[in-house]
Amino acid sequence: MYVLVTRPEPAAERTARALAARGHKAWKVPLMRIEPVAADLSGGWGGVIVTSANAPAAVAADAALTKLPLFAVGERSAQAARAAGFVNVTSAGGDIRDLVQLLRERKADAKAPLLYLAGEDRAADLIAELAAHGIAAEMRVVYRAVTAPFPDALIAAIEAGDAQAVLHFSRRSAENYVAGARAAGILGQALALRHYCLSAQVAEPLAAAGAKRVSVALHPEEAVLIELLPLSPA
Repeated sequence: MYVLVTRPEPAAERTARALAARGHKAWKVPLMRIEPVAADLSGGWGGVIVTSANAPAAVAADAALTKLPLFAVGERSAQAARAAGFVNVTSAGGDIRDLVQLLRERKADAKAPLLYLAGEDRAADLIAELAAHGIAAEMRVVYRAVTAPFPDALIAAIEAGDAQAVLHFSRRSAENYVAGARAAGILGQALALRHYCLSAQVAEPLAAAGAKRVSVALHPEEAVLIELLPLSPA
């Protein structure tokens, strides 16, 4: 299949390689770019939490933080943390609920709150969920995703029917896809493609806009998502 990959780099390149390994053709058309956000990270922290692979790189230069235990929502964010210099990394291997359960089991030290490294846009209130279980944590925004419009080449490809599918890894990226297609005047054609989403929450903006061929990964991992794609476009 000819698959559109709309996530930002460097994740888009990784996804493109994974698609190629299964015989698909990937077209990288990032509709967002990631920018770091300056934040005051000083304090006495008991550990670090990340729910995105974009967060660790934003604090890689902070030697004090990288020495702390880090709890990641999934293996991709855990890998990004290790690449950024964190040495004590534990993955919850799933979603926010799995992460909260992991932190409950670890019984985080109440005398030293956890530091949640977050993006400007978040799908869940992790701090409130942790507080409900008696786990102290504070959030600092360390990156933002900036929206990019549909490039002319993408508009032409969708109008010509050259693409068969789109991968969506976040609710924000799905919203950007719908908004970009609407602004370009090709919403109907853009929604007619097959849409493969990392979770039900990611799929919501597409379904709300009228997309009919929407598939959701059984587990929020890239490999599981890509396995949804048929080896034939039929």
